[in-house]
Amino acid sequence: MKPKKFINSAADAVDEFISGLLIQYPNHLRKLANHQVILHSSFATQNKDAHPNKSRVSLLSGGGSGHEPSHAGFVGENMLSGAILGGIFASPSVNSILAAIRAATLTSSEGGKGCLLIVKNYTGDRLNFGMACEIANAERRLVKMVVVADDCAIERKKGITGARGVAGTVLVHKIAGGAAGKGLDLDKVTKIAETVSKSVGSLGCALNTVTIPGADKVNDRLSKADDAGEPMMELGLGIHGEAGIRQCPLMSCDDIAKEMLSIIQSYGRDVDSKIVPLYKPNDELIVLVNNLGGTSNFEMSLLARSLVTQLEAAGCKAKRVLVGSFMTSFDMQGASVSILPCTGDISKDLLNLFDEKTDAPGWLAADVWNNGDNRPSASEIEEIVVEKDANAAENLPTVLINDYSAMAQAIVSQCAIALANAEPTLTKYDTIVGDGDCGITMQRGAKEVLSRLESKLLRVDNPVNTFADLADAVSASMGGSSGILLELMFRKASTSLQSVSGDGITPKDMAVAFRNGCEAVSFYGGAQEGSRTMLDAMFPASAAMLAGDGADMQASANAAQKGADATAAMISAEAGRSNYLSEEVLKGTPDPGAVAVALVLGTMAKALE
Repeated sequence: MKPKKFINSAADAVDEFISGLLIQYPNHLRKLANHQVILHSSFATQNKDAHPNKSRVSLLSGGGSGHEPSHAGFVGENMLSGAILGGIFASPSVNSILAAIRAATLTSSEGGKGCLLIVKNYTGDRLNFGMACEIANAERRLVKMVVVADDCAIERKKGITGARGVAGTVLVHKIAGGAAGKGLDLDKVTKIAETVSKSVGSLGCALNTVTIPGADKVNDRLSKADDAGEPMMELGLGIHGEAGIRQCPLMSCDDIAKEMLSIIQSYGRDVDSKIVPLYKPNDELIVLVNNLGGTSNFEMSLLARSLVTQLEAAGCKAKRVLVGSFMTSFDMQGASVSILPCTGDISKDLLNLFDEKTDAPGWLAADVWNNGDNRPSASEIEEIVVEKDANAAENLPTVLINDYSAMAQAIVSQCAIALANAEPTLTKYDTIVGDGDCGITMQRGAKEVLSRLESKLLRVDNPVNTFADLADAVSASMGGSSGILLELMFRKASTSLQSVSGDGITPKDMAVAFRNGCEAVSFYGGAQEGSRTMLDAMFPASAAMLAGDGADMQASANAAQKGADATAAMISAEAGRSNYLSEEVLKGTPDPGAVAVALVLGTMAKALE
C-alpha cells in the first residue's frame, strides 16, 4: 500500500518545512541564505558589537530531517543558537554546517566567545560536522564538538561505531544551553555537555516503525503477528527505524517500562573508565519520555506513569519529568525514555542549568517542585460531599394539591408499569429509527422507579422530593442520552418547585415546573420541537397543561399523543441516532422517545379520572 502523507514532493519537503516553520515563528527564527539552516533572530544583526557571540558561546546542532522538533525547534534563548537541517534522514553538508558556524561565531579577533557543536553519533554527522569544525578553527573561530551516543540498545563492544545518538541529545542541548546563557566560557560549556552526554542513557521501543515521505510503500516490518497470532513490537530500534535489540510479542505498558529500564540500567555509564549502573537508589533523575511521532498523548501519559513509578519504587527521585515529542521519527508509533542521573559534585548545577528558561518553540518545560520529597500532585483535593439536609422537609413549600401523596403514589406506579410493559413496542420502533435500545432503557428505568417506590426510597410527600427522587432513580438505572435527558427534566422540575412563590405548590406550579423541565431538555440536549425527538410530545403537552393551569391532564395527554404521532411523518431528524438515517427509513415510524412520553402522560390522565 502506498503511504499517505501531507506532502507535495519529497524533494522539496525540507525547504517547505523550513518555510512553514518561519511562518509559525516570524519574530523568533530566521533562515540563513542559500542553506537549510535556521538561526535565532538575534543573529540577524549587522552590528558585530551586538552579535550574540560577543557575550556568550554559540551552540549549534543538526542532522537529518524527520526528527522534529529536533533540532530547529530547540533554537532559542538558553538553548541552540541555530540548527542545520539535512535531507530526510541524511546528514547536512559540510558547506551548510560551516555557513552556520560562520553566521553564529565571530573570530577571536572580533571578540567571539566560540561555538560548541552538539552532534549525534552517526558516521555522516561526525564526519561532516568534524570537517566544518576544523575549517572554522583554521579561520580562527573557536569551535569544539561533543558527540552524543546515548542509545543503550547497541552493545558497547560491537565495533568502533558505538552507540547511536538519540533523544538524550536534547538534554545536552538544554543543559549546555543553560551554561552558555550563564556566560560560561567554551571550555566549561563543553565540559558540561560532555558530562551530560556520558551520563545520559536512552532506549526506544515501537509498535510500528517509520515510513518516510517519498517511500513507495508502507514499512510493515512490525505489522506481522508471531506464530501464536500475537501482535509484535520491537525494543531498541533507532530513530531511523533501524533494527533494535529484538522483536517480541506486544507487552503491557508496565512490562514495557520494566524491560526498558532494565536494559538502560544494565547498560550503565562510564565513570573513571569503569562501567557502573546508570542510576542507583536515592539518585535524582531527569526523565524524558519521548514520543517517536505516532503515539497518542494518552498512551504517552500511561508509559510515563509506568516508567516513573517503577523508578521511584527502586528508590530513585524523578525530579524532572518531561513527556512529549522531542526527537521523533516521522510517524513511528513508538516512544523512548532518556534518563539522566544528576549525581556527583555538579548534580545541583545540572538541575539549575536544566531549569534555565528558554523560548525555544519545541521545548516542553518540566513542572518543577522544590519543596519536600513528594510531588504536590500526589495529594488529592478532597471531594466536597453534600449531605442531605436533615431539616429539608421544614424548608419545603406547602403542597396545595388535594391528597397529593396518594395520587402521586398511584400515578408513579401506574406510569412505571405501563412504560415497562411497552418495551416491545418501543424496541420495535427504535430498531428501525435508532439503535434498538430505547425499550430496554425505558424498562430498566421504570423497574428502578417501581423498586424505589415499594421500598419507600422514592418519596411522595412533596413534589420537590418526588421529582428529585425520580431523577436519582433514572440516573442510577437508565444510562444513555435518553436517561440523562429525563434526569435533567426531573431535576429542573424539582428545583423549580423548590422556589415557588405564594402560599404553596398548586397544579399550575406543577405545569410550570413541567415546562421548565422540557426547556432544560431542549437547552442541554440541543433539540427543539420538530427535531423528531421526545420533545415533539413534551412541548405540546406542556403547552396544553399550562393552558389549563395544570388541571386538564387529558388535554395534555392528547397533545402529547398528537405530537408523537406527527413524528412518523417527519422525514428528517436533527438529533439522536435518527439524524444519521435516510428519509426512506424514517418515514412512517414514530420517534420511540416521543411515544414513551405520550404513553406516560396518557396513563397519568387515566389515573386522575
